[in-house]
Amino acid sequence: MTAGVLRNLPALVVIVPLFMGLVTAILGRQGRAHWLALATAWVTFGLTGLLAYEVLQSPLGFVTYTFGPWADAVPLNLAARPGAVATPGIEYRVDHLNALFLVIVAGMTAIVILGARLSLKKEIPEDRRHVFYGVLLLCLTGLLGITITGDAFNLYVLLEISSLTAYALVAMGKSRDKRALTASFHYLLLGTVGASLILIGIGYLFMVTGTLNMTEMARILQEEIPRRNKTVSTAFALLLAGFGLKAALFPLHAWLPNAYTYSPSVVSTFLASTATKVGLYAGLRFYFTIFGADYTISTFANEALLFLACAAILHGSVMAIQQTNVKRLLAYSSVAQIGYLVIGFCLVDASGHPIESGVTGSLLHVANHAVVKGALFVAAGAVVYRCGAVHLDDLRGLARKMPLTFTAFAVGGLSLIGVPLTGGFISKWHIVSGAIEGGYYPVVAVILIGSLLAVVYVLRMIEPMVFGKPEEGPQVGEAPPSVILPAWILIGISIYFGVNGGALRELVEGAAKTIAGGGS
Repeated sequence: MTAGVLRNLPALVVIVPLFMGLVTAILGRQGRAHWLALATAWVTFGLTGLLAYEVLQSPLGFVTYTFGPWADAVPLNLAARPGAVATPGIEYRVDHLNALFLVIVAGMTAIVILGARLSLKKEIPEDRRHVFYGVLLLCLTGLLGITITGDAFNLYVLLEISSLTAYALVAMGKSRDKRALTASFHYLLLGTVGASLILIGIGYLFMVTGTLNMTEMARILQEEIPRRNKTVSTAFALLLAGFGLKAALFPLHAWLPNAYTYSPSVVSTFLASTATKVGLYAGLRFYFTIFGADYTISTFANEALLFLACAAILHGSVMAIQQTNVKRLLAYSSVAQIGYLVIGFCLVDASGHPIESGVTGSLLHVANHAVVKGALFVAAGAVVYRCGAVHLDDLRGLARKMPLTFTAFAVGGLSLIGVPLTGGFISKWHIVSGAIEGGYYPVVAVILIGSLLAVVYVLRMIEPMVFGKPEEGPQVGEAPPSVILPAWILIGISIYFGVNGGALRELVEGAAKTIAGGGS
């Protein structure tokens, strides 16, 4: 049985949450849904950890899994070409890059669900909770499938699964705030535009290459197709815009603030920790693996992305400072943090190759931002649980009333700023080192300014907690342990990242080499 599990690990990572999502939605009434979802999430996390271990142990540096009996087929429109080779149909291909994202997505989901039971009692009616958990697991299925698949059309299908379920999850916040419906509709409109651009871009690539297998597509584009093919250039632009929208890269971030603000607290935490990270991963996979670093870095796109990433840091930070709703403040902070994630991938040396320290910094920041923003949204959810709202005025005196929640806010804020001994410091240090190595001194200035602006909006949260005088009325106490526990787990992980990093660092370094080398 163990051998069978190991042999089918890539398939199980997607099949387990898919099957259990349906089971949970059907059989999850009377409180069973939470425990079914929790068990599924932790089993899935274990499977992704085991798969990452297999990748680290593989002499090839990757693991493949092929579906269907057509693995030896040659695409019809390539069969007439001299030297045409057989390619698999739907293939899952796991290297260091997507193994890292798989572990992040599955791990964050498992921790988020750990503290979801009591929080959802305040925000989702009882007769809908089993549906909520089922939809959440289906969204997890889509996110993991996007990350693991090696087939371009399969990626699009799984992208739609994750997107449609994400829209539904946001809309479920209507029980607490009707604006969740508007936020969900806005998210749907922009998400549909992004998905359409991605589908058309994949279609153009299929026209040129005759295959949907991403490894073979990359080989054909880099070896057989003229460098300035107009169809390829159009596909590149469409995919860049589509994945930029899914990752909420400025100025394509308009769906994000309302989606995070008005959705249930569990959904805000889940989306902030996973959804934009997977959008970023998909963009990276096409950008570096399929088109290749030699193609992408020689285009105007690299400079444009670097400019937009810097603009995201400044715009997101300034907007965060102006907010009075904590969830909205954290949402705009995410817009800024996505800028940091993108910057490291756009830094190139004098020979036109990605700078490995910059890439390493961005990958570390993916993990750290997922962890820290997850902790902060869990803490915000604890305030919603006790106070019913999460405006800055609701934070007055929180350090005395809810000390555990306050500490989670404080340490999470320090990591956002990039204070030493937190994961944020390590990731920003690598990004700054890469920028200095490549002579990108204006980028270094933007990162420093962004960190100073982060100090301002973090202090806007912390100041009323410490110095604010609570309003008269019923005194609230600390949130139940199960509600705040995920925040403390995540804060501990962030500190661990800042001090050590362990196996995660090995995955990050392998992924950085994959990207700096132009993909695997």
